Amino acid sequence: MSGSVVKKDIFCKMGKLNIFEITLSNLQGVYYAGQNVQGHCTVELNEEMSMRGIRLKFEGKAYVHWTESKSSGSGSKSYTATEKYFEQEVLLFGIWPGQGSDTTKLAAGRTTFQFCFVLPPNLPSSFEGTHGYVRYFVKATIDKPWKFDHTTKRPFTIIGILDLNTDANAVIPVEGVNQKTLCCLCCASGPISASFHLERRGYVPGEPIKLLANIKNKSNQKMDKSFVDLRMTITYYARTKNRTSVKEVGRVLEGPIEEGQSFSWEGQVFVLPPLPPSHLAGCRIIDVKYILQLNVEPSGMSLNLEVPLEIIIGTIPLRQVVELCPPRAPQPFQPPVGFPLPTEAVNISGMDGGSVIPSAPFEPVMPYQPPSHIPNLPPPSYSECVLGKVNVKDEDDNEYTHGVLEYAPVYTYYDWGYQPTAMK
Repeated sequence: MSGSVVKKDIFCKMGKLNIFEITLSNLQGVYYAGQNVQGHCTVELNEEMSMRGIRLKFEGKAYVHWTESKSSGSGSKSYTATEKYFEQEVLLFGIWPGQGSDTTKLAAGRTTFQFCFVLPPNLPSSFEGTHGYVRYFVKATIDKPWKFDHTTKRPFTIIGILDLNTDANAVIPVEGVNQKTLCCLCCASGPISASFHLERRGYVPGEPIKLLANIKNKSNQKMDKSFVDLRMTITYYARTKNRTSVKEVGRVLEGPIEEGQSFSWEGQVFVLPPLPPSHLAGCRIIDVKYILQLNVEPSGMSLNLEVPLEIIIGTIPLRQVVELCPPRAPQPFQPPVGFPLPTEAVNISGMDGGSVIPSAPFEPVMPYQPPSHIPNLPPPSYSECVLGKVNVKDEDDNEYTHGVLEYAPVYTYYDWGYQPTAMK
């Protein structure tokens, strides 16, 4: 799978401000904790502009929120929680808001401010869900006293390391069985039963999971189909309550099973799509688990027979898997045509005790390879989450916030030559 580049929404308006944008030197905008986020902020003016200053903010946080109706039936109650991983603001030009309302003029033309922010250690993976998120971004603000500020925003992805080689459960085979008896009017028929087996519990995106199952239909009803689907189970933790939601992210389908017949899954594969790693280690208010489930669907109104197995989705594959069948190296990533390079650089220095440092001259760079102790492991590619883009405006944004506001995190994807399993 080829990686994706976030389309830059260049903030273009009639009037003085022509371009106001943030560009990351890592074109896919994907990082690991402790690495440098480098890039530049470009301001292009048709004529000089008075302003108090230009600020740049780096922020990482988790947030959950949902609303439920009160048991009394009158009104509703909101549940929220927040975690802040970092927040740092630096001054690119002019003065801080607390230093007064004096303005200075930025000359017409294009000015480029370079930056380099050092990420702290132990950050959870980026995540976007129905009732919460783990989100990282850079935001620039042109501060204009007594007028509306101009702001532009660029989200980026953090990938938390989940090395399957450090989890003893990742190599253990996993199996489940279940059965049920269907009722037809007043008469009970024979049971339907199923066993479901996986060779191990741990996998990475792009890896094919071999599906082994046996289904026996001893009932007097036809089974319309059997299928295996992957379900992302997300639990959001607020201060006084938690809430769980389930998303189906892919499905492999097989046909009907007549009454009295059996059917075996004999190595059909489910190929994991780009997804965040299990658990979101480092985040205490969102947890992610994955269930690979065998489903047998009877005809009529009867409920499905289900055999769920929990799997672990990591970011670094098992050593024995790589040694037996290494993934392919990704194709070199090509910058998009017309990628803008800075014409004038203004270095910035960090705040006292901060983690913003003067940057080196700008050069587009490839995403970093995740740290691994597996010899000859090809680097992964990075692909947008299979769940797609979401609106990343948050409570601090308004109608004057521009930039990249529709965004999907990107995750590791190893190429074993398969297409990822999608919904059917």
